[in-house]
Amino acid sequence: MLSATRLLICGLAVCAFKLDAAEPSSMLLTVALQQTDTTPAAATTKPLSDPVFIDCGFENASPVWYERTDEGVVDVHLVYDHERSGGNRAAGHIQFAVEAKAGSTVTLEFINLNNIYNGALGSIAGELQAVVVSEDGTTWTPVKTRALPDKRVQLELQMTGPRMSVARVHPYRLSDLDQWLTSVRTNPLAEVMVIGKTVEGRDIEIVRVGDTVAPCHVFVRARAHPWEAGGNWVAKGLADRLLLGDADAKTFRARYCLWLLPMANKDGVAKGRTRFNLNGMDLNRGWNALADEKLAPENFALETWLNQQIKSGRRPTLALELHNDGYGKLQPGRPSVLGDPVAAERMTRLETLLRRHTWFTEGSTKPAAGITFTLADGWLQRYGIDGAVHEFNCHWIAGLKEHPTAAQWQDYGASLARVLFDYCQDR
Repeated sequence: MLSATRLLICGLAVCAFKLDAAEPSSMLLTVALQQTDTTPAAATTKPLSDPVFIDCGFENASPVWYERTDEGVVDVHLVYDHERSGGNRAAGHIQFAVEAKAGSTVTLEFINLNNIYNGALGSIAGELQAVVVSEDGTTWTPVKTRALPDKRVQLELQMTGPRMSVARVHPYRLSDLDQWLTSVRTNPLAEVMVIGKTVEGRDIEIVRVGDTVAPCHVFVRARAHPWEAGGNWVAKGLADRLLLGDADAKTFRARYCLWLLPMANKDGVAKGRTRFNLNGMDLNRGWNALADEKLAPENFALETWLNQQIKSGRRPTLALELHNDGYGKLQPGRPSVLGDPVAAERMTRLETLLRRHTWFTEGSTKPAAGITFTLADGWLQRYGIDGAVHEFNCHWIAGLKEHPTAAQWQDYGASLARVLFDYCQDR
């Protein structure tokens, strides 16, 4: 049990906030302070000479609580979000700001890294090899973390100013999406349509880039898991490349039409969650059947839209799910399990094209004995649509031998436009 003196020194706190569902740009900060004081009235405490405060009361920030140890390390406790059934839990979204004396060094240790995934306990400590930091909240620089025994991870944060922001990956917030959608709405080459609502009533948008009469249709979805902002940057890079007026962009749009769902789990992003929607549903699981309209309205809206597309003769030729993890592999829909060798050959061709036109080198996962029914699995089995979950390593780009930045992910998205052009050539 923590001593009362230690609690007084640390200022033990839990931070959380909620964005208004109707106005994502507005924000209500709720800070709940928990402290226990059993110190006798005559006792005194020595104030810290260099206090440290962690701010998590802003858009997309992690709900964390923290305490300072006797050794001066600030333990940052991530907060798990839980699956509705199945027992899985996840904590991996990191974004907060540290306020401390300029010029000082603050040692942070991340706590609660023991997630449960597919029913098995597994730490994400091995994936947490780097973070990004920023003095102004706009320009982000990759910084390595330090691995310690017992799957512990620390960050030595150099306070170049009185406030430094820390994030697992370069953040992409609802306000960033809103700003981008505003610019896209004025472009005659694109259309923004609302296909449904999230649990809290936020709009779910699909962006069409290109002509609906194109012979090939490609569907791309990002941010099914809230912490995985890299997919948003890739999606933005892809759409922006197709919206250019050069000859290559015109050629790309003549062959395929892009249908992009840029942020599947808006509620989770707003609240700084890690994996599940607000009803505890994993939006990249359960695609073997129609989603529950109440528990997973985000997926129900998407599948309703898909059925309308198929009836209109615009069945997607390819579906890509964009994600982040610590490995960066391509995870094709499982044709070897579902018995479609031709689809397997097409996924091999997709990997070849990724290697040819982008910095992708990580390769594909091997087929497992069972199926987890990601969107790629479900759409292949139920609709005959080729698909893959495309993971992007959150801390390292093997092909570039660099830590990833938003600019590099956008460049990848731009290169993906050529990959999709070649993929659609024979379809």
